[in-house]
Amino acid sequence: MYINIIFKTFVLYFFIVIVYRLMGKKEVGELSIIDLIVTILIAELAAICIEKVESSIFLSIVPIIVLVLIQISLSYISLKSEKIRNFIDGKPSVIIKNGKINLTLMTKLRYGLDDLLSQLRDKGIRSLDEVEYAVLENSGTLSVFENGKDYPMPIILDGEIDNQVLKEIKKDEKWLFNMLGKRNLKLEEIFYGFYKQDKLYIIKRSELL
Repeated sequence: MYINIIFKTFVLYFFIVIVYRLMGKKEVGELSIIDLIVTILIAELAAICIEKVESSIFLSIVPIIVLVLIQISLSYISLKSEKIRNFIDGKPSVIIKNGKINLTLMTKLRYGLDDLLSQLRDKGIRSLDEVEYAVLENSGTLSVFENGKDYPMPIILDGEIDNQVLKEIKKDEKWLFNMLGKRNLKLEEIFYGFYKQDKLYIIKRSELL
């Protein structure tokens, strides 16, 4: 019996290590909802397999493989479709804009003032008036932009326009396509485009390794 338990534990350990390598490198705090669900289910399946000494190890390995295939497929589809990506992972939420707290949005997200202040303290921010923008990311982490600093504003991500950012910088798609036209660039050629110090910076797909 003990030999069987040791064998299952050994095999499952290295199998799950391989599984997570296939799923990609992510820190625990950066797991999406899908990643978190898959992680919990894999842990449960592994535990059940070890507890049921007489059951075959394949009764856990097969559903784990199915879960990983689902996760990899959804990740690939999410890369290709912004709508599906937003549906699965959600969108970042601007909690503080131009120094003003969006209390309505915070209430909708069930994100309290204590949560906000705690995460600001973690980043060395002593007072709310030091913050120009604060964005609650999909992972639950808070990205903070302090007053008096010029940060890059991501306008194009993997060929997709972020119209919210365009509004923030008081521009529109006509302006953006005019800027791209001057450089003889098409939207699908751009991997990353950001706005900083009144200039548009572009990283093309062809420039990537």
